[in-house]
Amino acid sequence: MRANRLLGAQLVEHNLVKIEDLETANEKFIEVVSTEQPRQSTILGILAYDMKVLREDDVLHHIVETDGVGLVDLRDYEVPEDSKKNLDYDACWATWSVPFDREEEFSFVATAYYLSPAVRTFWEKQIGGPILWFGTTLEGIADYLEKHAADPAHAAAIASANGAAPAPAPAATK
Repeated sequence: MRANRLLGAQLVEHNLVKIEDLETANEKFIEVVSTEQPRQSTILGILAYDMKVLREDDVLHHIVETDGVGLVDLRDYEVPEDSKKNLDYDACWATWSVPFDREEEFSFVATAYYLSPAVRTFWEKQIGGPILWFGTTLEGIADYLEKHAADPAHAAAIASANGAAPAPAPAATK
């Protein structure tokens, strides 16, 4: 909730949306959150795809131009197993962000919510080291999280790391 609230405030502050549109989006957001559908629980998504008062590309262009943030398409990136192993899916959905690589002391984090200070602060505390931020789309984050949550090898690794036996693979159907 806080990530969405602060993102909305920043979108208004940077003149990417009008306050009236944000207020309408906030009302819709509260309705969506009660449905417990993480892929739909995004103020950015409501503004861009439901209300069509903002384009995600405009937000990405803004953070590239203003903050010098790079862009990444996670569909085209070979994410190392170490980056997938201890992924906190709830935190990723809540912040629309994914730590996706590490090189030397730097962690790479892709996010659709770069403008939210709460998101950046959360991941800086979680990771505890320098972060290279990359902007990406809501769809890029959602697809990545859904793909890796459904990956049986990844599910088995998570279960093993948590001391649980992995769930059996579904039986093949004829």
